[in-house]
This record gives sequence, structure tokens and C-alpha cells, in this order.
Amino acid sequence: MKELLLYMAKSLVDDPDAVTVVETSDEEGKVLELHVAEGDMGKVIGRQGRIAKEIRTIIKTVAQRTGEKVTVEIVD
Repeated sequence: MKELLLYMAKSLVDDPDAVTVVETSDEEGKVLELHVAEGDMGKVIGRQGRIAKEIRTIIKTVAQRTGEKVTVEIVD
């Protein structure tokens, strides 16, 4: 999941070297924290959060196939 999120985020932003994903766990499952450069936040979130919603949908769909529960958080 982490690699998929990195690939998608790096494809969207102007500064792909600034993209990082931190994987943590909580009681509900895995949490993937996406960090991007401040100028690229709008590109990852999109208008009215559409791109962020689609990123979360793709990650959840792939996670369900493997039986995992994964949440994506976009962090400032």
C-alpha cells in the first residue's frame, strides 16, 4: 500500500522528492500519513477534496483485497 500511495502522490506533484509516506498502526488498522511539499498540497487534495477522496478509495479497495484495513491521512 505504501508504495502505491507514493507512486500516486509523486505522479501528481511538482516536487516528487518531497513526498514521504509514514506507516503507523492503530486499533483500527494501518494508517498511512502522506507528507508533500506545502506548494503541492492543493494538487494532492484537489478541488473540493476530490483527488484526496479518490486516493483514499483506491487504497481502501486494494487493502480490502488483501484483508487489511488502511486509512490515508494527508498531513501538513
